[in-house]
Amino acid sequence: MRRLWITLLLLLPGPLFAAADPVVSATGPDALLYGALQNYPIGGRGAPAQMAMVGTYSHYDRIWPFHRVAKAASPAELRRASEEIAPTYPFRGATHTLGDYLAHNPVTGLLIARDDTILFEHYQYGRTDQDRLLSQSMAKTIVAMLIGVAIGEGRIRSVDDLAQTYVPALAGTAFGQTSLRALLHMASGVAFREDYTDPSADNAKLSRVLFGQSGYDTAHAVAMFDTREALPDTHFNYGGVQTEVLGLVLTHAVGMSPAAYLQSRIWQPMGAEADATWTVDHSGQEVAYCCFSAVLRDWARLGLLLAHDGAIGGHQIIPRQWLLDATTAPPDSPFSPRRATPSMGYGYQVWLFPGSRRQFSLLGIHGQSIYVDPGARLVMVQTAVRVSAAGERAEANALWDALVARYGAGADAASAR
Repeated sequence: MRRLWITLLLLLPGPLFAAADPVVSATGPDALLYGALQNYPIGGRGAPAQMAMVGTYSHYDRIWPFHRVAKAASPAELRRASEEIAPTYPFRGATHTLGDYLAHNPVTGLLIARDDTILFEHYQYGRTDQDRLLSQSMAKTIVAMLIGVAIGEGRIRSVDDLAQTYVPALAGTAFGQTSLRALLHMASGVAFREDYTDPSADNAKLSRVLFGQSGYDTAHAVAMFDTREALPDTHFNYGGVQTEVLGLVLTHAVGMSPAAYLQSRIWQPMGAEADATWTVDHSGQEVAYCCFSAVLRDWARLGLLLAHDGAIGGHQIIPRQWLLDATTAPPDSPFSPRRATPSMGYGYQVWLFPGSRRQFSLLGIHGQSIYVDPGARLVMVQTAVRVSAAGERAEANALWDALVARYGAGADAASAR
């Protein structure tokens, strides 16, 4: 059925695509290397080879167990522009189009929206608007938003509470004695080395324990890392284990799984059109640092919710002040742009752009991203299968700057990166 639908789309005459309707391509950059002739096969439980990346990242819930996050009874409407936008952007000394961008980048889905209107929605490698596309680390921001909701409901008393207040199994450990604020900032001060190319790195060790049959539950898995090397909330050190601790805090504080809490507090209230899935570890706990899968338009709905400071239809879903706190950093903060990293800042599990405009992003390895500009009420959602992380954001940043310049009412549209 998928092949028939794609074929029909490809054969439809051009004028029918004048509106910003979904456009599906059966191919994409280096399609043969991504398994086009094998119909983009799904990989196994190890890290997928390039041949299996497209199939794996669009069918992750066929590989690993998951908790379902049910859609809304009545999806929130997303209108469509009468015609696709056709912006240009400068990159490496030349002017490029959106068509160029898709030709240059192994994107499975690209959607640009403003307010409640889709301006552009394209898919490559035979993926469609029915596929649930993998978050990688974009899931971290979902966890942070749920922490904010839990604080707003009084289920978590304060962002300055220690993790062990909610997770007794972490009492006396380095992570247990770390505040939620420091964990949100990726600044626990607990030694943890994240390196995606080294199988001996701490993130690889954590993954093997969580996904294997180690006999460790999630709390004992994170407690393996128990050496404090810096004072909490003073030094940015990106590591998914800190989000894993936040996931445990959330589970204990709200008395339900993160998937169930997300469903009732954000996913259904924001009007999701499709079920999502959240991969669980061998003990049944959601893997907080990754592995959430959703259709592209629901990723856009999440981005638009954040662009509207947590509100939709006059209803405040995520506390507004929490979202403001999560997506800003004072200039003298160790988490401000160009201090947390040479180019970016870091809020509460969300990346902050430099410049005077408040802009932020959800980012995941291999090219997953949601860029958000609340002032312009603009989002750009991308799912991808980039093999190498080298320079993976440079062209996306250039495209984003051009979009913000167009829709940002002239206020500090582009920021140097």
